[in-house]
Amino acid sequence: MRFDYRSRVAAALLTGVLYAACGGSDGGDADAGNGESGGEAAAEVAAIDPSTVGTISGTINFSGDAPAMEAIDMSAEPDCAAGFGDEGPMMQSVVVNGGGLANVFVYLSAGVMDAPAPYGAATLDQTNCRYAPHVMGVQAGQTIEITNSDNLLHNINATPTENRGFNISQPRAGITSRQSFAVAEVMVPLRCDVHGWMEAFVGVVDHPYFGVSGDGGMFTISNVPAGTYTMTAWHEQYGTMGMEVTVTAGETTMADFDHTGLQMAGHLVGEPLVIHHGSDEVVFNRAQQ
Repeated sequence: MRFDYRSRVAAALLTGVLYAACGGSDGGDADAGNGESGGEAAAEVAAIDPSTVGTISGTINFSGDAPAMEAIDMSAEPDCAAGFGDEGPMMQSVVVNGGGLANVFVYLSAGVMDAPAPYGAATLDQTNCRYAPHVMGVQAGQTIEITNSDNLLHNINATPTENRGFNISQPRAGITSRQSFAVAEVMVPLRCDVHGWMEAFVGVVDHPYFGVSGDGGMFTISNVPAGTYTMTAWHEQYGTMGMEVTVTAGETTMADFDHTGLQMAGHLVGEPLVIHHGSDEVVFNRAQQ
């Protein structure tokens, strides 16, 4: 199945009209969404005592045959399509390189005490008609700066269940909108109604101890206070896995997760999240808090 741009445009325009009628904005430089200031107004981060913290590093291993990703039909947006060369753009649901699975959100799901306040801003871009990154993590209350680098219309439709959602438009390049999520939620799906292939996921947690696996499946979580925790790894197709980890001050704890091409959400925690966009039904695997 190829994704058809034209079938999304009418719905996107209707979404924009309805949103504007409800007091929406074009996602300019002013703060928007939940009215949270995120980490911008936070006090200066306290110095971290290296004698009390350690690091968690690991790899999301993938064995077996990775499913072939669907090609994205960007023929209606030739400037975006040109950014992907001769191979063309592909979906990002399962990205495997060198035996490692990318785009896995890894976070401490139990055992964290007295987490520091959020500081600074996370960034999400729209470039070549895709979200970058595809999967990201933020701390509850942390600002997310969402930018449009494409000189064409995008909208960002966030559909959380625990937080207040938002649906903002960014009609031209250079626009930045600031949003945040007030409470922990893993995961929050984002979608562009103008370009149906555009989707991203935001993991919202109560602390800064999280990471996302890169192209080779590797991840790192730094400055973790010494202690024993439950760590969870979430992937949009393969569900969640968990393990117990013990962090020793001044040392690196190795923690690997193993996925297989035959798994397909075999370790799913919680019920799937079903999002309706018009006549379309999109199902995401959700992890419980």
